[in-house]
This record gives sequence, structure tokens and C-alpha cells, in this order.
Amino acid sequence: MHFMSVQSNSVNVADGIDEISAELETQGRGVPDFVALHFGVGHDAAELHVAAQSGLAAGALHGGSSALGIMGADGLDIGGSGLGAFAIWDAAGSYGTSSADLGVDAERAAHDAAVAALENAGRPGEIPELVWLTVAPGREEEVIAGLRAVVGAETLIVGGTSADNDVSGQWAQFGPDALHSDGVVVTVLFPSAPVTSVYQSGYAPTGDSGIVTRVEGRRVFEIDHRPAAQVLQDWSGGAVHSVVDETRSILAEATLWPLGRETRQVAGVPFHLLAHPAVAHPDGAVDLFAAVSEGDRLWQMAGSADSLVARAGRVAAQARQNAGDSISAALVVYCGGCMFAVRDRMDEVTAGIQQELGDIPWLGLFSFGEQGAPAGDVSKHGNLMVSCTVFSGKVV
Repeated sequence: MHFMSVQSNSVNVADGIDEISAELETQGRGVPDFVALHFGVGHDAAELHVAAQSGLAAGALHGGSSALGIMGADGLDIGGSGLGAFAIWDAAGSYGTSSADLGVDAERAAHDAAVAALENAGRPGEIPELVWLTVAPGREEEVIAGLRAVVGAETLIVGGTSADNDVSGQWAQFGPDALHSDGVVVTVLFPSAPVTSVYQSGYAPTGDSGIVTRVEGRRVFEIDHRPAAQVLQDWSGGAVHSVVDETRSILAEATLWPLGRETRQVAGVPFHLLAHPAVAHPDGAVDLFAAVSEGDRLWQMAGSADSLVARAGRVAAQARQNAGDSISAALVVYCGGCMFAVRDRMDEVTAGIQQELGDIPWLGLFSFGEQGAPAGDVSKHGNLMVSCTVFSGKVV
């Protein structure tokens, strides 16, 4: 089993893919069994998809856009057009990718994409070690439900919601055969080396909490029978403002003040799955980047620039430790909202991950939602999270 991560800072799509392809060819191992390609939307996704199809020729080609760019073993590139590839050669393993438009039934689309990915891997009806996921923002919970119907509840599902540079909807996803703007890409991995993944956040509860008393999908109208926007303003000490006259984005101000749901306790310490408040409405409703249910208890969470900078390295260290300190490659997902909040310190984030992972191939992307498995739990969708997925064993 062999791994490689390659980055290109070329603003030209053809040159970038040529550069990546040439680097992969230096391994003398032929066509990779799996290639994950993540990129800033400064690259035209349609042009990139065509170039990757011909230039990389991987059967399991998995593509997704990333906010501003990427990070990896070759450093940080968030100028808007960063481009990175993570490749696996594994004659003893099996890999398959498929994609689908989400359409009117996101759960069915994910189900069908997973079935097709297993068929493409030559492993229909089997349970993969890992599902690598890229999905458009908005219906991630439905997508995970569709995947679980195929691979089971316990299978590790890790990934990142595709992103753009300014939440204007320029995100993109592609598989071997199709490009999407509102789609899902599913790769099933049956690697010949074990996989370990850690999924955490850099936030802590403040002590304020309340019960969701009115909600429709991702729009929370009331917490403890009070307008949700007013509750957030009170809990955050005015850092997150309610609105009076017009609907307004609160993404930036809520980045350090998200909401959390306690999903379980690990060694007596509660784990909170985060939801990022995105939009405040004059009627007091708040839109989130994750779904909650009536009756859920929401906790006010708080973070700082220091906690967001340090968390990624700690997650990488935990993943390495859980794998027995013998790791050969890694995929990292870091929330795009967190990245925007600490953009001027992202060199520190990248360096912290590099220090913990050591001299191995790794690639990181910046997402508008993160999927992963909290300790002792099944995979879920959350916001403002970090995941590090490592492949164990030695490279051969």
C-alpha cells in the first residue's frame, strides 16, 4: 500500500493537473486506485473535472471544492485557487466512487450513489472500512441516512460539505463521471491497512442552555418559548445580534458562539455536536447549518482564536495515538468557518497538524459542514468541527 499527497499553486487548471499527474507518475506505480482532489473555487470546476478525468485517470476519482484552497504536507494554500490531490495505490484493497444529484430525495440519491460505489469497487453488498464523503450544503443528515441504509450504522463515514470562498453557492462536487453543484460524491474504501479517525471541536459550553420549542428543519423559531435570535443575543452577551428590520447573515459573529447538542459522554466529559447559526430573521427565527429537533437541549458554546488554532493539531495527535503511533497517511477536514475566523493564523494550524502527523503524506480541506464519528458514537453531521483520518501501518 502506498500513499502520496501533491499540491499545485497554479491558477491554470490544465497546468495544475499536469503538475499533479507528473508527480504521481514519479512513483512508478501506474494509475492510483483512489484519488481525492480538493480545490478552491478560483478553479473552474467543469474544466477541472474534464482535466482530472483524462490527466489522473483514476477509477475512484473523488472531487470537491474547499473554501479558499487547501492545506497539506506541502503547506498552506488559501489564495483562492489551491489544488491538492491525495492518492492511494493498494493492490490488496478495493476502492470505488460514484456521485449523484441530490434532487428531490437526498436520502435516495445517497443510497444509490453508495450502491454504485460498491459495485465500482467490485464489492457489492459488502461493508467498507471507510466512506469518504463530499456533499453540497443543506441536506447532510438525509445523505448520512441514505448511506447508513447501505453500509450500516456503524460504518465510519467521514467527509466535508463542499464549500466556496464567500457562501455564494459556487461549491462543486464530482465523481468519475459527473459534475454537480447540488450533489453527493461517495467513495467506499476497503484498504489493506487499518483506518482510525478522530472528530472533535475547539469549543466549550458556557453553561447557558435551553430547549428547542419550535423548529422547522434547520430554522429554529423558539428556544424555551422565546425567539431564538433573542436567546442567542442574550447568551452570547450581545456578540450575536438579533435583527429587527431585515434578514441578515450572522455567520461571522456566531463563529465563536455556536450552539451545541450533547450527544454522549466520554469518561464523564460531555461531547457536543455543533450547529453554526447562519441567518437571523426579523421574526426572531435563526437558520442553522445543521438540523435540530423540537425537544433538543441546545447549549451555548464558546471558542477563541487560540482554541481554533490549537484544536487541529490536538485532533491529529489523538488520531496518531489511537492508531498506535504508526501511521502512513492522513486526510484532514477543518471547518471553513473556523478557517475564516483565524485566517491570519492558518500557518500555525497547518504547522500544528504537520508537527503531530510527522513526515507522511496528508491533505486537508476546508468545509461548510463536517461529517465524522464522535468517540464511541456513529458518524454524524456537525459544524465548526475538525476530523483527522489516518491510515495505519508502514508504506510499502
